Amino acid sequence: MRQLVVIGNGMVGHRLVEAVLDRDPEGTWQITVLGEETRPAYDRVALSSYFDGATETDLAMPDLSNAPNVELRLGERATGIDPATSTLTTSTGATLSYDALVLATGSYPFVPPVPGHDLDTCHVYRTIEDLDTIRAAAHSARAGAAADQGPPTGVVIGGGLLGLEAANALRLLDLEAHVVEMAPWLMPRQVDEGGGALLGQLIEETGVRVHTGAALRAIETPDNGRTAHVHLGEDTRIDADIVVFSVGIRPRDELARQAGLDMGPGGGVAIDASCRTSDPAIYAVGECASANGTVYGLLAPGNAMAEVVADQLAAGDATFTGADTSTKLKLLGVDVASFGDCHAHTPGALEVVLNDPPGRRYAKLVVSDDASTLLGGILVGDATAYAGLRPLVGHQLPGDPLELIAPAREGGGVGVDALPDEAQVCSCHAVAKGTIRTAITEGHTDVGALKACTKAGTGCGSCVPMLKNLLSSAGVEQSNALCEHFTHSRAELVEIILSTGTTTFSELIAKHGTGGRGCDICKPAVASILASLDGGHILEGEQASLQDTNDHFLANLQRNGTYSVVPRIPGGEITPDKLIVIGEVARDFGLYTKITGGQRIDLFGARVEQLPDIWSRLVEAGFESGHAYGKALRTVKSCVGTTWCRYGVQDSVAMAIELELRYRGLRSPHKLKSAVSGCARECAEARGKDFGIIATENGWNLYVGGNGGFTPRHAQLLASDLDSATLIRYIDRFLMFYTRTADRLQRTAAWIEAMEGGLEHLRSVIVDDSLGIAADLEAAMQRHVANYADEWRGVLEDPDKLARFVSFANAPETPDPTITFATERDQPVPAGPVTLGMPTPPSTTPATTGAAPAHQGGPTQ
Repeated sequence: MRQLVVIGNGMVGHRLVEAVLDRDPEGTWQITVLGEETRPAYDRVALSSYFDGATETDLAMPDLSNAPNVELRLGERATGIDPATSTLTTSTGATLSYDALVLATGSYPFVPPVPGHDLDTCHVYRTIEDLDTIRAAAHSARAGAAADQGPPTGVVIGGGLLGLEAANALRLLDLEAHVVEMAPWLMPRQVDEGGGALLGQLIEETGVRVHTGAALRAIETPDNGRTAHVHLGEDTRIDADIVVFSVGIRPRDELARQAGLDMGPGGGVAIDASCRTSDPAIYAVGECASANGTVYGLLAPGNAMAEVVADQLAAGDATFTGADTSTKLKLLGVDVASFGDCHAHTPGALEVVLNDPPGRRYAKLVVSDDASTLLGGILVGDATAYAGLRPLVGHQLPGDPLELIAPAREGGGVGVDALPDEAQVCSCHAVAKGTIRTAITEGHTDVGALKACTKAGTGCGSCVPMLKNLLSSAGVEQSNALCEHFTHSRAELVEIILSTGTTTFSELIAKHGTGGRGCDICKPAVASILASLDGGHILEGEQASLQDTNDHFLANLQRNGTYSVVPRIPGGEITPDKLIVIGEVARDFGLYTKITGGQRIDLFGARVEQLPDIWSRLVEAGFESGHAYGKALRTVKSCVGTTWCRYGVQDSVAMAIELELRYRGLRSPHKLKSAVSGCARECAEARGKDFGIIATENGWNLYVGGNGGFTPRHAQLLASDLDSATLIRYIDRFLMFYTRTADRLQRTAAWIEAMEGGLEHLRSVIVDDSLGIAADLEAAMQRHVANYADEWRGVLEDPDKLARFVSFANAPETPDPTITFATERDQPVPAGPVTLGMPTPPSTTPATTGAAPAHQGGPTQ
């Protein structure tokens, strides 16, 4: 068996091992991987999601160590290579022999040698360990911030891709974030001046302070209690608690230098077209390699190199001739994409520019001197055209360039039929349209099968919509079945229930299902449909057995098995008396309290048997369920509008309260969030919501299809300058149309994107009543409003419903002793190991656990 040693366990090194295993089913190579970090390979591209709820498990790459011929040696780095003997030494003192060696050592973050760059307050943004260090520093900064100094501040040096991701991380850590970029605009490598101007505007609207054309001069330790002074130029100073450097990378090529291998002109190990170094037994891939003098800092070129090396090791003749450096990103909720020759370096290149600051989008296409061939482009604010444009680079344009970047116009955009077979659909794995078409004709007729066969869509995922379009173009009818128990889509089931008057799941599956008793997909989905169509209390009769964990107990299950309680606070407005009640409940039951982004107060740590006691006090005080546990309306956030603000032009608080009370309890395909801003300054962040309202001098602007999370979207303008009655009418139609036609767990943004005709079609239905259903939608909403009843009050008034709120059926008063609490920031938080036991019925419900009763001495400290 031949010995292959891979130095580096990053994403490219991981991809190399995958590619070798794919081409070596007989196991002729024994593969040893040296990883400097103590954890297996993880997704560095998604590293920012670590501060937005993702765990190490979420970021982990597929485990390859179970392959019989793969040895993964973590926490062990190579210390030297001896090409003469084909051996290398490691930090443990081991000596390894190799027949082939691959350098996948990646890069390290560059820190400019300005005075103060090595202070304790300075960090880099590269690994999970770096992020843990930044998180700890942010925690210390928040804990030590004095009241008269304002919020803790973080400064990111570098306004490129990673710099903006680092700024978002600081935001998520509740720091005031600043970004410093030496160039005149942000992301100068990816966008031009016009795109950079809009990008800077959109980034600043998120609350991040942007400093462009600013050179870092020094970082000093001050004597005023703040951690550091960051000096920019001659006269600008930022007081900072944390400084994060993100100004570029440098190849990790020290091993190659020590071994006497040839270097590239700007650093990096020089490689030829086969990715070999000057020693034919040693290859290099990724950010440590220099191909024709270029060090690529993106994943796609590294993956392409890995595929070449794997093919060479399998006696193939693949070569690396360059790589697609296109990027499509969402930074702080802003879409940014660039592809091809985006800066028009090609002689004679022409630029077609659409600059629309009011519409919050910028688009540029670079075309050949005869305007017949697409060379590249830039998209900022709206990157929906990227999937169709990027594969066209180097090919003849299918139409007017301006129409291609104005897809909202009829006939705009690029269809898959316009792409030649050699057009690259997946840049991460260099998969052409023709390869995908061939796979479809060979019987791979769904997205999952295409991914497995071609690897397209398994990288960044931006090409998945194109895969679906190629399947449709090939005449493949794609199933829209809800699950194995129903051949119908969710929208079709809504129509069946409406037309037949069906009121129970058992009747629906018996008459319109494929057999069986249902599953955890169709049961909650049908339960939501029935609830949205006035199906009564969700814990009534058969309905109760359909609910998922959260709806089953009308509370959010937390990571330690306890539950959270979220009373509704319409529009964020609350009286002092009600605030006191919440405080007393939290104190008496030992609950952790936090004000949410939707202007509510969340109470964490309640045991299931405590929920009725907690809610009885809240209901008595006038509170009702906030539906934080359900796929329903969560909040309608508001600024203070004309009530207090001198800039307000409409009463945003009154409108937010009216909307929240109107739509409370509305069950929908996914959760719904809203906001009302009293002026164009947008303090309620209405354009990040499923439906958002912004006041104008003449009334209200209605925006739809925004959301946060892992795929944030800016809402789009549906109608403008509406009076209050018309605004509410349009929202009624929008929400009921969404509730009836969206797929299961489909947010409003994805629903509109998937809709044929997109926003224009939605506008025609909601505003122009093109389908003639507006009256029916409004009547359905009126029935919801008229029939609304607080779910928790309904539980408290029904002994049968109350009986389900026990941790253990055979000992209803007994708390789970495995749950303990510690104190952090003077609040109770989970501590110690968590063991979840079996719950009370239904049997499919995840477990619930408890802690020592707070009223009997409080949580364990």
